[in-house]
Amino acid sequence: MLKVGFIGAGTVGTALAVLLSSKGYRFVGASRRSRTSAGSPAGVVSNLRILDSNQEVADAAELVFITTPDDAIATVASQVRWHSGQSVIHCSGADSTDILEPARKSGAMVGGFHPLQTFAGVEQAIENIPGSTFGIEAEGPLLTTLKDMAVALDGHWIKLKAGDKVAYHAAAVFACNYLVTLVKMATDLWQTFSVPTDKATEALLPLIKGTLHNIETIGIPNCLTGPIARGDTGTVDKHLKALREKAPALLSPYEELGLQTIPIALAKGKIDTKQASELEAVLKTN
Repeated sequence: MLKVGFIGAGTVGTALAVLLSSKGYRFVGASRRSRTSAGSPAGVVSNLRILDSNQEVADAAELVFITTPDDAIATVASQVRWHSGQSVIHCSGADSTDILEPARKSGAMVGGFHPLQTFAGVEQAIENIPGSTFGIEAEGPLLTTLKDMAVALDGHWIKLKAGDKVAYHAAAVFACNYLVTLVKMATDLWQTFSVPTDKATEALLPLIKGTLHNIETIGIPNCLTGPIARGDTGTVDKHLKALREKAPALLSPYEELGLQTIPIALAKGKIDTKQASELEAVLKTN
């Protein structure tokens, strides 16, 4: 197996180190800003060496992951002496391999390997990565290597071009980060009838999980439910009036999300174009 090293052993680096080691990859060492930082993989990857410098990792490994914060990747790539035949990978979702140009100019193969997953902490990352999809940007032999790595992690892969990366990452933000925002907005609304956030979250979670199950099992658009899916203009109008009175900050997001939902309802086939126009008119009244 390839000798793998990590520059930046934070959440993503640690999780990948743990998982790749368990799959037989030779983990030769990692560098980080502090040898004693919380979350270090030293305690969970056997025989791991915490190396003193990024250059030591580059000298020891055939395949080097740069798993620093995104803003530091280009700086790291420019400061390390790379060599021909080596592979240098970053795990940024939004950045292309252009930020690894110094490594490419030194003769190294460069690539991107982004786990499409949420990482609240090291333990969650180790648990969540298997089965995930990996966004891969690479060519030639390195593309094959990274595809094999995704499969070894019990995952799937998609090949991305440089121009795809930002849209790909924005989609992840919609599906993950803004889901948190939507739940926060819902729990805030429950506070208008005196239910605290923790109780509101507990009550809404089965609904959220049921929605995710429907997305997984019957897909979009068939999983869509609710007043827009039914063409229930009267209920939508009541929602708007209540929001205007009780939570005016949520009025505009509700309207925009409603407008984005109408085409899904049409695609499901449960409303016609007349109902869609009526819904649109109600949602554009403000």
